[in-house]
Amino acid sequence: MLSAEAIVTLHDHWTRAWHLTEMPPASADEPSWQARVTLQHRANYDLWHLEDEARTPGATARDLARIKHAIDDTNQRRNDLAEDLDRFLLDELASQGLPNPEAPLHSEPPGLIIDRLSILALKIYHTGEEAARIDAPAGHADRNRERLAILSQQRGDLAACLDALAREVLGGTRRFKIYRQMKMYNDPALNPSIYSKARR
Repeated sequence: MLSAEAIVTLHDHWTRAWHLTEMPPASADEPSWQARVTLQHRANYDLWHLEDEARTPGATARDLARIKHAIDDTNQRRNDLAEDLDRFLLDELASQGLPNPEAPLHSEPPGLIIDRLSILALKIYHTGEEAARIDAPAGHADRNRERLAILSQQRGDLAACLDALAREVLGGTRRFKIYRQMKMYNDPALNPSIYSKARR
């Protein structure tokens, strides 16, 4: 289930598919591991393009306010789905008596590593587009090919770390737990910009 190669392949597949057509992501009702990884990646995909939209020259204040709210909602979804990946893995591991509660704790759970791999997939896709751009100024393609090589190496390193963590967890020599992001900005009870206005 926790194969970095399979996750990277899934990220690349859906990144290409979503850029070519307006295909919907997997259904939130699907319980499979692949569906969950796809949904989490889709949140990063949506977030990437919302942030691009916010940087569009000539965007009005009304546009920016709308996009800011959408970014907040999408970022919350992204983090919730990363936590859901860890919850799913921990439920699966529990049937094997894992993770070993006596093993050293890993500082980053798999869900956050998968989130980082998702972002790298998007960076690689868009950097590849820039490297192939025929109307770009001189030197642009070379710079982006250099960036692409670095990004690919970084993704390979991170994927290897995820596989190593999976082996250690299954071997009982490492454990992880869910690190809750505790986002405050969307919670009316925790964000003073929201609750102070509600009292007026």
